[in-house]
Amino acid sequence: MSRPRFGTDGVRGVANAKLTPEFALDLGLAVGAWLRGSSVPNRVAIGRDTRRSGPMLEAALSAGLASMGIDVVSLGVAPTPAVAYAARYGGFGLGIIVSASHNPAPDNGIKFVTHQGVKSTEEQEADWTRRMEEGPAERGSGDAVGTILTSTEPLDAYLDFLVALVPEGLAGMRVAVDAAHGAAYALAPRVLRALGAEAIVVGDRPDGMNINADGGATKPETIQTLTRITGADVGVAFDGDADRAVFSDGQGRLINGDRTLGIWAAHLQAEGRLDPPVVVGTVMSNGGFEVYLREMGIRLERTPVGDKHVAARIKATRALCGGEQSGHLIFPEHQPTGDGLVTMLEFFRTLVVSGRSAASCYEDYRPWPQLLVNVGATSTEGWKEKLQDRLEDAETRLLGRGRLLVRPSGTQPMLRIMVEAEEERLRDEVTQSLVDAAVERLGGHVEGRVDLTHALGD
Repeated sequence: MSRPRFGTDGVRGVANAKLTPEFALDLGLAVGAWLRGSSVPNRVAIGRDTRRSGPMLEAALSAGLASMGIDVVSLGVAPTPAVAYAARYGGFGLGIIVSASHNPAPDNGIKFVTHQGVKSTEEQEADWTRRMEEGPAERGSGDAVGTILTSTEPLDAYLDFLVALVPEGLAGMRVAVDAAHGAAYALAPRVLRALGAEAIVVGDRPDGMNINADGGATKPETIQTLTRITGADVGVAFDGDADRAVFSDGQGRLINGDRTLGIWAAHLQAEGRLDPPVVVGTVMSNGGFEVYLREMGIRLERTPVGDKHVAARIKATRALCGGEQSGHLIFPEHQPTGDGLVTMLEFFRTLVVSGRSAASCYEDYRPWPQLLVNVGATSTEGWKEKLQDRLEDAETRLLGRGRLLVRPSGTQPMLRIMVEAEEERLRDEVTQSLVDAAVERLGGHVEGRVDLTHALGD
């Protein structure tokens, strides 16, 4: 079986099948050798989510690192952003997270953040891959072996950082929480209660195999229902490693990343504090969201899908916030990468300071009807030329009234057709015209149709 390779967010695979302890050991050896020759501290912080395979992979990684003389501090179960915070402020050369984020429990992953709290670069990952292929470097013995310790001090520092984000406190706020049986299952309720909120929590009993199984940020129906039936003011759901968060208002309506950013940015703009008046989104950000921002004098900068692209554009534009519909938001003043707990607290503080409820904020803008259709094809080669006339017709019909995004899948013979428009009828007519042509001319068939108007995006 081929070894897992670095993708857009570390390495992932089925634990103990593709992502084995042997691989983790070799990766630890390679990263340790690289770290030993670098100018950053030869110390690593490791955190993991609640999967059964997490301790196994962490132990193998730690053994490899210590074998190369690197000191390892295990944080135990910790959100990805907590590890990033520790790496940035705790004197570590790297942070390592053993997690497969929103994937099901049998999967696992290994991802890295630098001593600056940002994700590892492609160049660093290529170097580690090369070192694994070449075999381990010379190891020392005796006092040249690194130590492996367990400490919760970095998590305590992260908790203090979070609580300080809301100096007004959250007294009187009734919050429903879905921790997805993941990395935030203990920390999120602890933060909320420290700020004076009442927390009604589900998804806080991890057993190693139930992470993301029946709720969380990718299955928001759970938090929507919980918020409504418990009479909570607002609800929040995290994914398995807590680098994203989505919300529900008191009526059980989904507040996705677009809405969260819009509510937050509108509040800062009204106070004259959104400088520059820019928000970073992606090609999937809703057109109604863009119009809503424009009416307040805020520019939406779009990037390809992916938090690395969002982070890069935030840095280039000096924007104060950005993110994706999925709830993976970045507030660079606090953290350089996505942090679901920071997102939660920034949103809740906006509600407290503005004196508004989540339900009243929900009414501030109307998303444009948005539809995504996946068309399986015999081949997507030459798809643009084959659909040229329909694409031109669609662009003409949507001019000033909507938006079109058509792209082939990067992993399978499939064309993804996304259409949004001011009116549902226009959206559906344009979509059907393109889908019919794709089915006929690409030897295809419809594999899925998702209404993204109020959803989490692609």
